[in-house]
Amino acid sequence: MDNVTFFEQHARCGMVGLVGGSAWIDRSIRKAQKAITPDGQKSLFSHAFIVGERRADDHIWVIESDLEFHRKQIKLGVQENRLSKYFNAQEYPNIALLDFQLNPDQIKRVLSSALQLVADRAQYSLREIMGVLLAFVSQQERHSKNTLAQDRSFFCSAMVQHCFQSIPLVFEETVATKLLTPEDIYRTTLPHRKFELIRSGA
Repeated sequence: MDNVTFFEQHARCGMVGLVGGSAWIDRSIRKAQKAITPDGQKSLFSHAFIVGERRADDHIWVIESDLEFHRKQIKLGVQENRLSKYFNAQEYPNIALLDFQLNPDQIKRVLSSALQLVADRAQYSLREIMGVLLAFVSQQERHSKNTLAQDRSFFCSAMVQHCFQSIPLVFEETVATKLLTPEDIYRTTLPHRKFELIRSGA
């Protein structure tokens, strides 16, 4: 199955999306998470987002905190993008969708929280990423606050958790929001349905 078919079959509004990218920054994030994977190997995933609505353009849109580099334009922070951003299997060999079976009101509250971050121009926090790495290196208890936390800033998985707290739903009770990784979301013990497409050796 290719990425396009996978998303068309399974993506629904209110789901959490996870992808494992092949770019160097994605590979670095995946490798850093080996400190918390059950087998000590690199994580399958490097990024998390919230699946939004299918719009008038017939595309499903996602809300995410990310680094977007385009010619003469850089987008750093919480933003909306088409799900088609993740259709390339070489760039994104591992993908998963987590369905927590939210009701319509819960979906509305999660999306409203995410769109508020878009409107507020919440920034992507490289500093907080360093705080996560520092917690891994120092073996800090991850229920503690990220020592490099910033106001109005979120990296990807922290943004997803922040928005789901509005229902409220917490993916991992023992990990602070701004220390939560894509691997933590993938390993959540909360009841959910999981759809995934993992390419061996990616």
